Amino acid sequence: MLGFDWWWTMLLLPLPLLARKMLPQADQSDQALAVPLLDRYPFSGFSIKQSSQQLARICAWLLWICLVIAAGRPFWLGEPVSRTVSGRDLILAVDISGSMSEVDMTINSKAASRLDVLKAVVGKFIERREGDRLGLILFGSNAYTYVPLTFDLDTLQQLLADVSTGLAGRYTAIGDAIGLAVKSMRAQDSTHKVLILVTDGSNTAGFENPLIAARLASQQGLTIYTIGVGTDARTLSRTYGQQNIPPGVALNERVLRGVAEITRGKYFRATNASTLGNIYLDLDKLEPVEHNYQTYRPRNELFMLPLIAGLLVMLFFITWSIRQSRLAAGS
Repeated sequence: MLGFDWWWTMLLLPLPLLARKMLPQADQSDQALAVPLLDRYPFSGFSIKQSSQQLARICAWLLWICLVIAAGRPFWLGEPVSRTVSGRDLILAVDISGSMSEVDMTINSKAASRLDVLKAVVGKFIERREGDRLGLILFGSNAYTYVPLTFDLDTLQQLLADVSTGLAGRYTAIGDAIGLAVKSMRAQDSTHKVLILVTDGSNTAGFENPLIAARLASQQGLTIYTIGVGTDARTLSRTYGQQNIPPGVALNERVLRGVAEITRGKYFRATNASTLGNIYLDLDKLEPVEHNYQTYRPRNELFMLPLIAGLLVMLFFITWSIRQSRLAAGS
């Protein structure tokens, strides 16, 4: 359907006729401005014939009509299109500290790092969230909003595939990641807000205590599901020794459970790619996609078409005038 943002500009179409009728005619006895510089050009002395005047009027009217139509901002509304909208905002907070590069998991029977497995599994999870608005937070020593809340899940997947460890620092700021998610959700009017927090360590950086941040999240109506993909202290003690485990390397399940309980969420433990995939299947059951539909009509702006048409009319008349002046000068 064709429409105009400012249809009232069409009232300007007869303006040149009104101006010609109402304004006094110019005094023909006045001398024109003398421009000696133009005497050297062949079209300077060209006199316009009756047919030329008629063509000039037609081109002037066509140019005026094109400009008025363009000023009205024409647009074309396409057929109604429905899309699924759930009214849910879901943020993925992914740990990209140095320990996520540990190659202690498998994909298709091949050794893979924790982050590679996470990308593969989360990618499939994102595909199934059609209708939800998703965002992505990356955290290490600091937390950053990598992708703001968006319905564009394809772009989100592409950006997630480009993530590498160490971009946000070596350590793990779980509390800051929760705090940033709360801040991102605060301005949204969604009916349900969910944070999926994935980490392989314990809180060793940042200004926020994870449990305090979780209480603030609970007050804001944010549900947090925590996923631990790291190695616990008991397993690490076989490698490092009970007294030599580096700080932040061991998974702090107590804190992750506490964060989930405070926000009425759930804690999951992922030991390999298979269990991580099952976790996201469980999340699909806990947070099913709602099938609410929103209808909209795609809009295409058309104002450039009359502008281009007007430009072509003007170029045609200028080219024709120059050609006629040269023919007259040569005869």
